[in-house]
Amino acid sequence: MNKLQIRIAAFAVLALALVCSGCHVSGKVEQGRVIAYDRNAERVTLIPESRTANQPDPGVLPPVTVQTPSDPQEMGPAPVAGKLMMLDLKNRRLVVFDAATQGFRTFQYAPVEERRNVTKAPASPSVDRDHKTITIYSRANRTTVTIAASDEMLALPDDAWKFGDVVRYYYKDPARAVRFMNVTRTDLSSSK
Repeated sequence: MNKLQIRIAAFAVLALALVCSGCHVSGKVEQGRVIAYDRNAERVTLIPESRTANQPDPGVLPPVTVQTPSDPQEMGPAPVAGKLMMLDLKNRRLVVFDAATQGFRTFQYAPVEERRNVTKAPASPSVDRDHKTITIYSRANRTTVTIAASDEMLALPDDAWKFGDVVRYYYKDPARAVRFMNVTRTDLSSSK
């Protein structure tokens, strides 16, 4: 091989290495429901979504805690936390994250009132310990449900009956988000 052929081969190898390094995806994306948010510590704790398709699922345990992006431009609206993971209207079942046990608790419920096609979210949740009812709003179903609550249900904190925001984040280090998006509070239909 002469010097020109060696230079051309070296250039080709270098170009191929640069192209291949550009194709390498170095990060991952996760999505889940927020159960705790500490603005001062810049930490979000969430229940990752299950990757099981076509089945209602409260998410995957254990909860994951992530440091929010250090660049405020990479952070969307601040998330709202809640411990209600799932409202199954068909089977009349609620799934709540219990912080004390770090697990899920499932409750069957009896509806007192159910209103569908609710366009404006009411102040939710409404826990009425005197009348032993809890009113829950589901944005996904656009439904407000008032349920008869047991003493066990009423003993839980009020945020047990509130859905936390769904967030999506991109990371290279699993403990720190590079980009963070609040899916619940971001209106993608009005983006340009």
